[in-house]
Amino acid sequence: MAKSNGSDGGPVIIKKYANRRLYNTATSSYVTLDYLCQMVKDGVEFVVNDAKTGNDITRSVLTQIIVEEEAKGQNLLPIDFLRQLIGFYGDSVQEMLLPRYLDHSMKMFTHNQEQMQEQMRDSAGGMFPMGQLEEMGRQNMAMFEKAMQMFSPFGDQATAEKTTPEPEPKADAGENNQISALEKKLDALQAQIEAMNRK
Repeated sequence: MAKSNGSDGGPVIIKKYANRRLYNTATSSYVTLDYLCQMVKDGVEFVVNDAKTGNDITRSVLTQIIVEEEAKGQNLLPIDFLRQLIGFYGDSVQEMLLPRYLDHSMKMFTHNQEQMQEQMRDSAGGMFPMGQLEEMGRQNMAMFEKAMQMFSPFGDQATAEKTTPEPEPKADAGENNQISALEKKLDALQAQIEAMNRK
């Protein structure tokens, strides 16, 4: 769970200036991207605002941290994943559903990782419970594959539409029904994650 260390109990406010310098208003000091990276790892919640406009630019700064970490050799994002993610930009259906799916999937992965760490701590004096961890990994992969299949009908359609110069037509009733079905499946996925968290 993220910790709020701001003066008012809310998230820490970071200001980004035109010279790209980052200023931590809680500590009244300039900080670096590495510092913000450590804040994320420590679970400290923060918001980055443009010092001139006041706009929230947290998303772009977090993305920049990921780019910096990847450049250091911390390659957590597979090439195929990045290509697929880029391909989803500009597709209104995917842009609406994919963020929810990724959020749910990351919560599930984090839950499984916490369970693995607990298993490792509990079994420190005995045999490592590989069977339980392998089963957990299988469940995780099955959930990912199931969720990715939900998006596959739109993938081929999106590719075909992008090869034609005609403007994209508005969603018809059939497409709206497909979107509703996907949203229900995402809700079911969220319910499964919450059920796992309650165990």
